[in-house]
Amino acid sequence: MSSIKRIILNETSYYGAGSRSVLAEEIKKRGLKKVFIVTDKDLLKFGVVEKVTSILDAAKIEYTIFSNVKQNPTVAQVKEGVLEFSTSSADAIIAIGGGSPIDTAKGIGIISNNPEFADVVSLEGVADTKNKSVPIIALPTTAGTAAEVTINYVITDEENVKKMVCVDPNVIPVLSIVDAELMLSLPPSLTAATGMDALTHAIEGYITKGAWEMSDMFELKAIEMIAKHLPVVVKNPSDVVARDGMAVAQYIAGMGFSNVGLGLVHGMAHPLGAYYDIPHGVANALLLPIVMEYNTESSIAKYVDIARAMGIKVDHLSLSEAAQAAVQAVKNLAIEVGIPEKLQLLNVKEEDLERLSQSAFEDVCTPGNPREVQLNDILTLYKKAF
Repeated sequence: MSSIKRIILNETSYYGAGSRSVLAEEIKKRGLKKVFIVTDKDLLKFGVVEKVTSILDAAKIEYTIFSNVKQNPTVAQVKEGVLEFSTSSADAIIAIGGGSPIDTAKGIGIISNNPEFADVVSLEGVADTKNKSVPIIALPTTAGTAAEVTINYVITDEENVKKMVCVDPNVIPVLSIVDAELMLSLPPSLTAATGMDALTHAIEGYITKGAWEMSDMFELKAIEMIAKHLPVVVKNPSDVVARDGMAVAQYIAGMGFSNVGLGLVHGMAHPLGAYYDIPHGVANALLLPIVMEYNTESSIAKYVDIARAMGIKVDHLSLSEAAQAAVQAVKNLAIEVGIPEKLQLLNVKEEDLERLSQSAFEDVCTPGNPREVQLNDILTLYKKAF
């Protein structure tokens, strides 16, 4: 394995409740004239977008809104967004939302400056784009995906019923504003799902084959913060301190996993999103303890660290007891925040498990798993989750 390591992070980020107040100044400082806002209809309806556009209005910054984004964005939506952007005369994109609007914005931004990828599907994997994306400013409204700091994005190829994981340093936002006030209207179920998504990023990023000292530092801190803040904010969605804790924690997790990859939990979660439109965080959260159990033998020392980060006192435990305590702590947290425990509760059909297993086996995240995995192993794990 090469001794050369690489870390890519976005240029500038602001954190803290109310930090969106810097937006207009940052836009003007960059010499940008008009922005193309990518968001979803719910965020428009519930007034979250208005918290951002009011700042643009006050500063007399022009904008166009594109809100046709689903929870699992598709090739067709990206193409539609590219077309809308091309007629908007905007010179930058503002993404307001969770992973879906930010991922859609990445697709729009990269194709707009690299039109040879207009089919969208050729972006899958590591695309050889020549030009940086249209400048993207990301304002996350969920504490989960960390799409505002990652070089990854996921688009659903509806025709082939698969989630395409795209990896490209050219899509990373130039500016991220992680403002907990934009997350206050997030309902408990969505708070739980996105929070468990962030925990999955942190745990998979910590044990993945590509992990090293710098990514480990990020992931352990993220695990510790999520274990502390997620139960609080699910119970009390208006707790700004816990919201801000989760907002920062998911960003920290992204700083790590974006640079070292993930593993089998994501490999198995992606087909569930593609076939059943199951929210990504729910799929991850349900699968995480099951896959962790499978990976125990290859990651036992790191599981002790995970248990410790989650607040378990491990000094009196054996190595295997501490590792099992880590798995149990994750399972307990998922149950506490209301994640369903079985795939059949999400209307997954047993006859689809083989097809799902094949998709998961071929997923770009699966090779990062610390334990080698065969097709049959994946089927066994899906059955365990069923």
